[in-house]
Amino acid sequence: MSQNLNSAGKIAKIFINHPLTGILGIFILILGYFALQFMPKEENPQIKVSGAVVIVALPDAKASEIQKVIIEPLEKKIREIKGVEHIFSFAYDSYGVVQVQFFIGEDKEESNLKLYDQVMRNMDLMPKNAMQPIIKTMDIDTGIPIATVAFYSAKKDGIDLISKSELFTQVSLISKEINKIKNVALVDLKGEKKEQFNILLDINKINSYNLAIAQVMKQIESLNFNIPNISTNTNNNSLVVLEVKKAIENVKDLENLIISYNFQTPIYLKDIAQIEKSYDIQNKKDAYIYLKDENGNFLESNQITLMASKLKGANSVVINEQIFEYLDSIKQSLQEKNILFTITRDDGYTANNAVNALIKDLLISIIIIFILLIFTLGFKEAIIVSLTVPMILSLTLFIGFMLGESVNRITLFALIVALGMLVDAAIIVIENIHRHKIEHPNMDLETISINATNEIGNPTNIATIAIIMVFIPMFFVGGMMGEFMHPLPVFVPISLAVSLFVAYAFTPYLVKKILKGKK
Repeated sequence: MSQNLNSAGKIAKIFINHPLTGILGIFILILGYFALQFMPKEENPQIKVSGAVVIVALPDAKASEIQKVIIEPLEKKIREIKGVEHIFSFAYDSYGVVQVQFFIGEDKEESNLKLYDQVMRNMDLMPKNAMQPIIKTMDIDTGIPIATVAFYSAKKDGIDLISKSELFTQVSLISKEINKIKNVALVDLKGEKKEQFNILLDINKINSYNLAIAQVMKQIESLNFNIPNISTNTNNNSLVVLEVKKAIENVKDLENLIISYNFQTPIYLKDIAQIEKSYDIQNKKDAYIYLKDENGNFLESNQITLMASKLKGANSVVINEQIFEYLDSIKQSLQEKNILFTITRDDGYTANNAVNALIKDLLISIIIIFILLIFTLGFKEAIIVSLTVPMILSLTLFIGFMLGESVNRITLFALIVALGMLVDAAIIVIENIHRHKIEHPNMDLETISINATNEIGNPTNIATIAIIMVFIPMFFVGGMMGEFMHPLPVFVPISLAVSLFVAYAFTPYLVKKILKGKK
């Protein structure tokens, strides 16, 4: 046996006779199984994007003044913050809004802290009557939904059995319950129909009465408040609570609202406008779902889409299971209210299918490798190489789990890319052992395995390191592409490094156990 052992030879010598080598191999497979179960699963990598909104109010100021004394000084100071990529500003009457987006990959908490510090330290640049800034973080990275559900009304004779506003009310209640689920970051609604009074002003009539739209708005807004509760103590120290209800209860209340007077004659809102109780028509957030009827024809229905997104690092499979379990539990009660729903997106299902597809592809790959190696090395040698593949992948997934990585389509792509390379080391080792057996038929199998592994150790290490170095520059790719492709330079180098360890530690061990006695 060679006394000058390199790293490969030393590893082979340690593990070939160690009583715990077999147990270690089984333990690695178990680690891989649990890593696959507990690793967060998602369809695509969740990209980390930092952003915030700064709102500064300046009462009674015009938009042009806001732009000059609020927006421009803020923009100038915010641009000084390291890591700021984009600034979007909006000036309105009485307040200004500045949206700040940091470069992809910047730490959210640190970035927002720097923004808060910069804004507060420069408040002396603002007018004295400017109000305290409101700084609100934007969850850009949590805005991509992992689950979407379309809610719509049941129909009878082509007519909806529930109004659009009532549908919105019911779905809003559902969204609040879903938002309580652990690791749900955001629940948003699209296509909502908020119940409201729509006042359609007649410009010609307004002009004929010599009225201004602002005057009309002021009168309407004055009614849209509850008078605060008034409490006092009576002689016997009992509490008296007085409450005046909101003045606008129905269309008639609005119609009889006095806007102004024309020579002692009241001008009612109904004189200058058409009023109806309906839903929000200004935003036009219409959404439709098309379903086949019994005759195969598509029926169009108004829908409200509920979209749920998750926190970064959370498992979309687990979250979606909880969401859909909750929806199933209330399905019957919703049907009684003439509300139906259908799931239109399930990233958890997609992620699970991707993992199952990976396992299937790996099994097929192992079978193909096994068949090819039968004709080149032999049946037992093919078994040995095939056994190393699940161990390499198991250990790779476990390391990825410890590093906080998730299972997504890029992770699976990285493992598939590496699959053809990670068996190279094991094939080289067993092929060299096979050659040494032929050249030294009288030498014991243990010595042959250690010497053969030691012989190819250094060149195999160098070749593998060269491949790993090809992927290292991908760590430094910035922007959205770098963040999206992040699993590739993580999992490929890890799997290749692990393949060396498995080839040096377990291939000689399996050779000694399986090829023992083979001539």
